[in-house]
Amino acid sequence: MARSDVHPVHTFENWQVWPGSYSNPAADGTYRFPPQPGPVITRNTPIASMGSCFAREIRKVLLKEGYAYITEETHHPAAVHASAAWERSYNTFSMRQIFEYTFSDWKPDCRWWTAPVSRRIQDPYRRIILYDDLAAAEADFARHRIHSRNALERAEVLILTLGLTEIWEDARDGSVICLPSGPYVNEGGDMNRYRFRVSRYAENLANLERIHTLMAAYNPGCALLVTVSPVHLWATFRKDIDVIGASCNSKSTLRAAADEFAAGHDNVFYFPAFEMATIYQPLLGRTWFSDGKENFHVDKQTVKFIMRNFFNMYTLSLIHISEPTRLC
Repeated sequence: MARSDVHPVHTFENWQVWPGSYSNPAADGTYRFPPQPGPVITRNTPIASMGSCFAREIRKVLLKEGYAYITEETHHPAAVHASAAWERSYNTFSMRQIFEYTFSDWKPDCRWWTAPVSRRIQDPYRRIILYDDLAAAEADFARHRIHSRNALERAEVLILTLGLTEIWEDARDGSVICLPSGPYVNEGGDMNRYRFRVSRYAENLANLERIHTLMAAYNPGCALLVTVSPVHLWATFRKDIDVIGASCNSKSTLRAAADEFAAGHDNVFYFPAFEMATIYQPLLGRTWFSDGKENFHVDKQTVKFIMRNFFNMYTLSLIHISEPTRLC
């Protein structure tokens, strides 16, 4: 325990005091966290994940190590990032919509895009999923809803990775598309009906609460692990702030919402991947950015550190991860 001259009466555990300050041990590669209630993950625990690529990296390791990670729609290219063909969902609005169409009759005003050049059918709510015709699109989505429900109802642990607060929403009904056509999507629909805006703390918390409500109704025994992706924005659509400031705003908003969400429910827990990458790694004198043109991603050393601590926190034994892949 550390004692400070400023607080001579109080003692602190080393995880309560900044690493290396006063007499507290410096950062040494072991991320110290308080003993906290949380799910104990064994090889028989059914686990699902969705969100950014961080969920994908957990998926890869859990499968490699023989854990009971849920894999629905294994034939579908959009299922390689998550437990079903949700693809990557970067914001809490897209996540909430997954739960809405899985457990209720969610029907946005504009359900499909017709690409202006190829005339292919595109799902604007899942990242870059294209079909030859409307019949194929509707048939695939009907199958997907069944698989999505199977995954969410079977899970005993669900990992949600939060990424961004910037959204593009339908001005008519408020539905949020996964990505705008243009810089990310080569095909795409008519963007005239969509408006860009920055979502705020209360909205993101409300989305998480709605997810919890639906899970409580359909799978009340499931524990939710929430984390914030440490990967920064590649670009911002905002005109009032630079990309670094916009990225900081996104992560801060989501971190605050995640904290409030976890504090309000006994079955919701926060995993500090964001802090491990962006604060703890620099304390070790390490960079956490990747090299090259995608230097807003997290490097392999940081991924390895995050994953090792994930297993240390939630499993009964520490797993060696030899070749982690990029976190995004």
